[in-house]
Amino acid sequence: MDLHSNWKFTESKKSDWKSASVPGNIHTDLFDNQIIPHPFEGDNEKDLQWISEKNWTYQTEFELTKEQLNNENIDLVFEGLDTYAKIYLNNQLILDTQNAFRTYKSDVKKRLKKKNTLRIEFTNPNSIEEIKAQKNPYKLPEGNRIFTRKAQFQYGWDWGPKYNTMGIWRNVYLEFWNDARYDNVFLKQLDLTEEKANLEVEIELINPKNNLHSIHIYVNNEVVYFGRTSGNKIIAPFEIKNPKLWWPHNLGQPYLYDIKIELRDSQGFILDEQVIRKGLRTIELVTEKDEIGESFYFNVNGVPVYMKGANYIPQNSFQNWVTQDHYDKLLNDAKAANMNMLRVWGGGIYEDNYFYEKCDELGILVWQDFMFACAMYPGDEEFIENVQQEAIDNVKRLRNHTSIALWCGNNESNEGWHRWGWQDGRSDKEKQDIWRDYQKLFNEILPNTVKEYTQTPYWESSPKFGRGDARYVSEGDAHDWWIWHDGHPFENLETKRPRFMSEFGFQGFPSTELIHEMFGKDSIDFSSSKFKNHQKHRSGFETIQTYMERYFPVPNDPLDYAYVSQLVQAYGIGKGIEAQRRNKPNTMGSLYWQLNDVWPAVSWSSIDCKGNWKAMHYQAKESFNEILVSFERKVNLVDVFIVNDSLSKQFGKLKITLADFDGNILDQIEKEIEVDGNSSTIVHTLDISDHLNRKDEIYLHSEFKSYENVFYFVSPKEMKLKESPIKTSLFDTADGSGYIIYLSSNSLQKFVEVKLNAEGKFSSNYFDILPHKSYFLFFRSKELWPNGEKLIFKTLNSLNSQK
Repeated sequence: MDLHSNWKFTESKKSDWKSASVPGNIHTDLFDNQIIPHPFEGDNEKDLQWISEKNWTYQTEFELTKEQLNNENIDLVFEGLDTYAKIYLNNQLILDTQNAFRTYKSDVKKRLKKKNTLRIEFTNPNSIEEIKAQKNPYKLPEGNRIFTRKAQFQYGWDWGPKYNTMGIWRNVYLEFWNDARYDNVFLKQLDLTEEKANLEVEIELINPKNNLHSIHIYVNNEVVYFGRTSGNKIIAPFEIKNPKLWWPHNLGQPYLYDIKIELRDSQGFILDEQVIRKGLRTIELVTEKDEIGESFYFNVNGVPVYMKGANYIPQNSFQNWVTQDHYDKLLNDAKAANMNMLRVWGGGIYEDNYFYEKCDELGILVWQDFMFACAMYPGDEEFIENVQQEAIDNVKRLRNHTSIALWCGNNESNEGWHRWGWQDGRSDKEKQDIWRDYQKLFNEILPNTVKEYTQTPYWESSPKFGRGDARYVSEGDAHDWWIWHDGHPFENLETKRPRFMSEFGFQGFPSTELIHEMFGKDSIDFSSSKFKNHQKHRSGFETIQTYMERYFPVPNDPLDYAYVSQLVQAYGIGKGIEAQRRNKPNTMGSLYWQLNDVWPAVSWSSIDCKGNWKAMHYQAKESFNEILVSFERKVNLVDVFIVNDSLSKQFGKLKITLADFDGNILDQIEKEIEVDGNSSTIVHTLDISDHLNRKDEIYLHSEFKSYENVFYFVSPKEMKLKESPIKTSLFDTADGSGYIIYLSSNSLQKFVEVKLNAEGKFSSNYFDILPHKSYFLFFRSKELWPNGEKLIFKTLNSLNSQK
């Protein structure tokens, strides 16, 4: 029985009750009651910090029927309380919580009656953190947030606001039961071959009377196991013959079996059941010494798989504003960009079950961080015990999800300790004690929990080495922030290619649509305090400007500037992804920072908070293609690569064309080639020494099968681009799902942005139109083409002509 109705809230020790939403939080409840303005608008953030300094009380009343009260057992369950809360049922204290990531449960059978009052008193984190900080023997990096087990990004990050919420942020309900019920079910894969999958179900049963029960297991509605048992732990083995494997979507079908486990009493009545959608696959993190250093890659079903994707952060500062539709859209957009892995970053949350269900279905693997980021954490007994239970709760909750490929201890805490000056000014004993606490948490508690409760690999910290350690390119995973934070040119990404790039990124402005939503369509001032508040990196605007001046023309118009900022972001990250993929198998993963946003922002995301694709997401879609045509220049020579992530050998015609921006062909090669499956191969080397005197007005185009790419010899700002009209032809699709648009031009059109004043989505954007070559787009829309509306184009050509 959900307890999501009739909630109200007030500031503690006051009685001006207002209606509340559960699940929810104090900020959105205040907004819904029109007590505060929208937290995301302008610079409202600074005026809303008082909310986190107050204590808040929530209360509801509910009634139970006689039949409900007659159940032998009744538990009150909280799936998420944020964070320091005292729970009173009918004025009796039943729980005292201090971890937003844990599930809390209380036997309330004896305390319930027909009419009941449930009250929760939240204490603001700051007041408790100050007490804990005073008790701790050392001042730890980075601030008092480390003492509270809740989403660390709520304390403010360099891409998100400071909104430290309180509230009932996940479901609350009553469980009624009598004879027995499941406490936890683990579907364990013992062995997997082409002929047979051996599995067993481990069931933790709450069976207070120790009655005899039976377990029935169905696979796709067929009975595969029946057995009688008693006690509180059951192991039920079964097998699946000729199993279908689960694959990441780019390599095969992410097939899921429906496995139902029924618990029945001696009369055959169903007491409890659980349905698990399970994929059969093996996964291994391979870290072996080799001639370079030490490998880092994932073997899936015995095959080394190149991981392509991004880092995922929470989709909103306020989780109750995230719906299943948001999950559907974002994860489908990740798949549409050819991603097969997302990293759930350690400063956010252990995601909603639905997130992992969708990843299972879509064939997207999940690198799952534990929720620790960019800090050192306490080592006292109370904290460690709290974290251990948090880890057990979440590992057991998520362990049946096929998509989870890795549990990682923390984000950048190891690097921070060794490189960010955290040891400066500390005594030897202090450093030893802090590092001992780190080791206890990340090399004992968490890996032991993962080993005991799941079959998933564990990794201590991401990255293994910080970029200040020369080994960051030869061992483990890497975060390359030489780009952006240290101002290094994008070309460094082509030479510093680690074994697995788990973070690198660059910022871009949000979409024009979102900018208009933030500021209206009339006056847009990026220097205003209201806009500046949505850039959380202290030197973010300056860094974008520096890189823009290096590679692109710098426009004066605000919307042109936002457009070019997205081009800079796409240009740099695309260059990095392709270089990393060319380095396969030495490099076996590219996860850029970051996929999404928590609010409207100038940030590293490739999709803004309204779901609009930036230029970088379109670039990622191309750079993550299953077969990639790519180029590497060595002075007067250009190597043409085919990177083939598919598992099968590819045959076909390779066509290479060297031409100028008007389409005049300077050189052309055609030849039949074959490339091995799961490989990166140089398929041709072209000598361009005779043409470098025209390097600012020529390009190299290569195509293989349906895949193609273009190489330019100078940066975009140096190109001699011409203004030329873009010709269009429009056709209805046969199924009425939208329109096909053909585009062409007599000269190269660079970074073409297409817009239409209508609801719908373009299949591509921010692309190049090569001279005299037709380019087609699909515009998906349920609406008729609006009368009189024309496509609106923006290109780098017009901006270059303004220099």
